[in-house]
Amino acid sequence: MKMQINKGKILVTPRSLSKSGHPFLERLREAGYEVIMPFPGVQPSIEELSSVLPECAGYLAGVEKVSAEVLKKCDKLRVISRNGVGIDNVDARAAGEMGISLQVARGANSRGVAELAITLMLTLLRDISSTNSSVKNGGWHRTKGFEVDGRTLGIIGTGQIGQYTAKMAAGLDMKIIAYDPYPTPELPERIPGFSYESINVLFSSSDIISLHCPAGSIPLINSETLGLCRKGTYLINTARSALVDQNALLSALDKGIIAGYAVDAFDSEPPELSPLLKHDKVILTSHIGGFTAESIDRATEAAVKNLLDNLD
Repeated sequence: MKMQINKGKILVTPRSLSKSGHPFLERLREAGYEVIMPFPGVQPSIEELSSVLPECAGYLAGVEKVSAEVLKKCDKLRVISRNGVGIDNVDARAAGEMGISLQVARGANSRGVAELAITLMLTLLRDISSTNSSVKNGGWHRTKGFEVDGRTLGIIGTGQIGQYTAKMAAGLDMKIIAYDPYPTPELPERIPGFSYESINVLFSSSDIISLHCPAGSIPLINSETLGLCRKGTYLINTARSALVDQNALLSALDKGIIAGYAVDAFDSEPPELSPLLKHDKVILTSHIGGFTAESIDRATEAAVKNLLDNLD
């Protein structure tokens, strides 16, 4: 019998994987790595990571914070492979200084996030959340909703998620205007009703705005940009919590400038319930954009491949 060589440990922390495993993780074991999941179904703290990550050669990481303090202890670590596209939670500079390769599962959850953005849009426009709560509590609350045919969806960021969202909106006979500092020239030809516009035109002309972009040094949704919006605009954020100035958005909700806000992205999970998040015109979902069976399969396969390609 051929002896299996142990090439080192690989830490797996995404909650969708650590709770019940995944068939694609077997590829790591077959390649000679020991897969460890010491935090099943929970997001590890910095202290917990510090206790196990320094002994690992590879790391299949979730959304937990990976600080420079932790990485500087990890002399054996060669690869961090995210099962998503965001790397905001990882100190990329510290990883580079330690010679640790940082990999992402590009595009793996794009369709799942886009479908959630469309779902949240329709939920806001038909006031599904309040209606559901009312009927379950013996009431009969009814809100006159809006149909999306002919309405304008503003999409900020036209990467894969933004493009999927635009295609779905076009299928609902919506007009789509988009802003991206690096536009994709062929999109206006490929998607009916699609055009690129300036960021100011997007804010002033959209009935619904959906965020699909990374966060910058200051919030994109602030008092200035909200001041450009028409009264009764809806806002959807499946991207980053840091895109939104919470106080400015809360004021816009109270004034009716923003008619409803739906968000699937938070600084911490679960989030601290601020006045904005507790507002009755706000819908919260628990970071479920990429939490579909298909997205998990694609992301896990990509993350495992990235680990093996860079480790071996």
